[in-house]
Amino acid sequence: MGRRLVPLTLDNLPDLPKRCRSCVFWELDPVSGEAAAQAGKPELEKEAWISAVLLEWGSCGRVAYVDEVPAGFVLYAPPAYVPRSLAFPTSPVSPDAVQLMTSRVLPGYQGQGLGRVLVQTVAKDLVRRGFKAIEAFGDAKWEEPCCMLPADHLTAVGFKTVRPHPRYPRLRLDLRTTISWKEDVEMAIDRLLGAVQKEPALRPL
Repeated sequence: MGRRLVPLTLDNLPDLPKRCRSCVFWELDPVSGEAAAQAGKPELEKEAWISAVLLEWGSCGRVAYVDEVPAGFVLYAPPAYVPRSLAFPTSPVSPDAVQLMTSRVLPGYQGQGLGRVLVQTVAKDLVRRGFKAIEAFGDAKWEEPCCMLPADHLTAVGFKTVRPHPRYPRLRLDLRTTISWKEDVEMAIDRLLGAVQKEPALRPL
């Protein structure tokens, strides 16, 4: 099984699920997001956002492929690029952190640890770039795939609650809390990509 993770660009944006390609929940503030939806052009706003972040800040996402078929993705950016984050009761994101906006593992690829590896890939990228933490707004009452991440998924992959809330807690993953973190990331990614040897089945989250 061939697996790879690549940076998100405008070229592979079409490999995201159709609903996600045109979703600007995080990328625009609530008023602008509603206006984009009413104008019928949210996918253009999504493209403009990704283009701007790539030019000004750099890589802001990863796409996972299994046998060249899109299997999942993750989006992240500094809070200055994520206007919707200010609308949450547990905002703002800490100034030393990058926000994990959303992540999705597609049906057929769930339960194989891919969600964890997506987060670890983001962590590896941000450690290289000198950031101290990743933060995310979780949904404590998550029921189905949406722009929000389940709070229990975030805690399962290592996040800790820094500002509790009955519905939208803010969680944080410190990137330098343990010396072994980078090694854990390297091992997980090597396992996912089968870089060392034919891998055993990945454990579910």
